[in-house]
Amino acid sequence: MTQVALGMPATPPVTLADRRKTRQLQVGPVGVGSDHPVSVQSMTTTVTADVNATLQQIAELTAAGCDIVRVACPSADDAEALPAIARKSKIPVIADIHFQPKYVFAAIEAGCAAVRVNPGNIKKFDDKVGEIARAAKDHGTPIRIGVNAGSLDARLMRKYGKATPEALAESALWEASLFAEHDFHELKISVKHNDPVVMIRAYEILAEQCDYPLHLGVTEAGPAFQGTVKSAVAFGALLRQGIGDTIRVSLSAPPVEEVKVGAQILQSLNLRPRKLEIVSCPSCGRAQVDVYKLADEVTAGLEGMEVPLRVAVMGCVVNGPGEAREADLGVASGNGKGQIFVKGEVVKTVPESKIVETLIEEALSLAETMDEQAGGSVTVVTG
Repeated sequence: MTQVALGMPATPPVTLADRRKTRQLQVGPVGVGSDHPVSVQSMTTTVTADVNATLQQIAELTAAGCDIVRVACPSADDAEALPAIARKSKIPVIADIHFQPKYVFAAIEAGCAAVRVNPGNIKKFDDKVGEIARAAKDHGTPIRIGVNAGSLDARLMRKYGKATPEALAESALWEASLFAEHDFHELKISVKHNDPVVMIRAYEILAEQCDYPLHLGVTEAGPAFQGTVKSAVAFGALLRQGIGDTIRVSLSAPPVEEVKVGAQILQSLNLRPRKLEIVSCPSCGRAQVDVYKLADEVTAGLEGMEVPLRVAVMGCVVNGPGEAREADLGVASGNGKGQIFVKGEVVKTVPESKIVETLIEEALSLAETMDEQAGGSVTVVTG
């Protein structure tokens, strides 16, 4: 009898679309472009001049899965802190520059892995492009041209009347052309808007007209729930077309939450290796257990687990056994008890009160087995 592999596949399924071909660049050790995985970014909320607080937050972001971090640099004190932060951070640091072009040079000299500039906020920025290009080229520092709807160049606002997709794209492509005149091409581009529909179209225009790597973002996306939905919709629409090389989920929430959402979006699209995945039913009149409570408790109990494990938490006999059987580990609940499935087989039946405890025990056992098979390279950490 032929054995059919169940649960998480050994290799990720095919992604939705081939990546758009881009130029390649290095942001420190992180490659950005179509030859590299889509990376997750966030931005610190600390005062950059407070080196210890900033490094502490960067460490928290790193632990959450952040690949690249951006720090604000609005003052001379912030600029003076950049060398220490860039040197001590475990992930590449991008300096975020507005208004003062002198801080672009300070960030390059400080050894930042890249510099983000907002042309619409830097007075006479175009006149400084040559100098910036020379300094960046000398130090091997990429530049991100970050165009935002809320700070679009006044010339383009007059031309288009508002921050249309065409206006955002034209602004970014104009600045990129100025750098190209100085034979500088180590650029990535973002065109952010708070409206996902406008943002999506702006990136589609860019993708049609240039081969620079693109950094995706819905700016001022809002509180956690709203911002997550906006970002997931926008990123999904673009990544479905192969557009996007690095992402930042902008939330009115702690930056660690941005990283978690961004990583989950990429995992959902098989653009980042999946880790723990909880499959649980939405509940209905057929459910004979409190599925919401059960799923929350299992999720909390397995928080921090790094292994690619799919756990199904099901509340009735209609879809429950099938979903539990297809997962690495699962439970089909009903009549005050739960059938525990491991790799498609029922291994035990336990009282409802023991379901969470049993699932956690079985998950740890599976993780240890996977660790042994991987030669001790799998991290098993639970909360």
